[in-house]
Amino acid sequence: MPTITSLGVGSGLDLSGLLDDLKEAESAKLEPITEQRASYKAKLSAFGKLENALGSLRESVTALNDPETFQALSSKMQGDAVSVSTDNTAVPGRYQVEVSALARSQTLASEGFEKEATLDTGELSFSVGDEAFSLILDDSNNTLEGLRDAINAEGTGISASIINDGSDKPQRLVLTATETGAANQIAISSEEAGLQAAFGFDAAAPETSDMRQTVAAQDAQLSVNGIAITSASNHVEGALQGVTFDLQATNEGEADALTLSRDDGAIKDSINDFVKTYNSLQERMSSLTSFDAESGAAGKLLGNATLRGVESQLRNAMGHVGDGDFALLSNMGISLTLDGTLEIDDDALDEAIEDNLDSVSAFFAGNVDDEESDGFAASLDTVLGNLLDEGGTLDTATSGIDTSIERLGERYTSMQASIDATVERYRKQFAELDSLVSQMNSTSSYLTQQFDSLNAQMNQ
Repeated sequence: MPTITSLGVGSGLDLSGLLDDLKEAESAKLEPITEQRASYKAKLSAFGKLENALGSLRESVTALNDPETFQALSSKMQGDAVSVSTDNTAVPGRYQVEVSALARSQTLASEGFEKEATLDTGELSFSVGDEAFSLILDDSNNTLEGLRDAINAEGTGISASIINDGSDKPQRLVLTATETGAANQIAISSEEAGLQAAFGFDAAAPETSDMRQTVAAQDAQLSVNGIAITSASNHVEGALQGVTFDLQATNEGEADALTLSRDDGAIKDSINDFVKTYNSLQERMSSLTSFDAESGAAGKLLGNATLRGVESQLRNAMGHVGDGDFALLSNMGISLTLDGTLEIDDDALDEAIEDNLDSVSAFFAGNVDDEESDGFAASLDTVLGNLLDEGGTLDTATSGIDTSIERLGERYTSMQASIDATVERYRKQFAELDSLVSQMNSTSSYLTQQFDSLNAQMNQ
């Protein structure tokens, strides 16, 4: 039987087109699976959008659950000698800050050495403040460069460099304490005569050296409202409660004025951020459950039981009742509208913050003196945790969808394999049919030729 390499060639039938039609018909079995999988993926994406909106709300709620949010201060420094930063323990007030001296690091410079000069071998000892270390100079490092690198490799309170001063003996070793303050004095000693001579040590007092001090170690000197303060660093913490000073310059006789005041604007911004993220969440949920009667377009979670549960839990949480002067959100000018969003009465909220900030803080963050007193933010955070945390409502819902998508993928693969097998069976059957018809056509043609030849002989 002849081999058919292309369906229909032997028989003259459109077997290839017929096979394509059969394949298309078989492949239609995949469409319900594909559509269902696309539906599940769309629903999974919708839950992802809901989760992001809930996560943003939780971030804003976390800020309102922190009493420090309601202790925000603004600082204003008049002058350039000092910059400041504050934390929640700072106390509002006015302060005069005068800087008479900045903290400095000590710097020592050696006498000059010729280029490529080598030093005697032996031990050099260094100390700075409470730190101390020793170096052994040998043939591998007994140059100024080698000594510099060895000191820097220690990383212990001293930075070494080499300066070329352009003289006959231009190379000078320069040592600088890495920390400021009078206590961080550099001391060098050696018992080796050659090293004592090189750095001017006194053999009778090896702890001394004639390395010249180019910058003296010095503590910072400042005063706050006339009270003198000494600091080893220009970064001064703890001198004034909750305030950190960074000294930039001296201003002796012309004190900078520091004003610390409660930052009501920052407090209101935190509340506004909560309202904004809550309203964004409501808009997201509304879009996910929307329905357009004219077009028939529906939100991906329309009628979804999980989303209805989320909406119900949020409504209940928004009805939190406090036990202070402000029992409800509406008492401080934050009301729930008919469409489920929040609306702020700016005048009422400003008045609440300005006149009764402690009660505002207690409503949102709870009573700091009562560990069992949960404020509105803590209650809402608990609800959001039940929705968002591992094993929570959304995790359970999306895990179920993931499982369904995985099973549909398995069904699709199995169905595709079955379709491929069916099409391949059709292909083999058509190939056999094509070959058989081709053979029959060949036989028919042969017989026709024989009959035609016989008729011609009989008619002679």
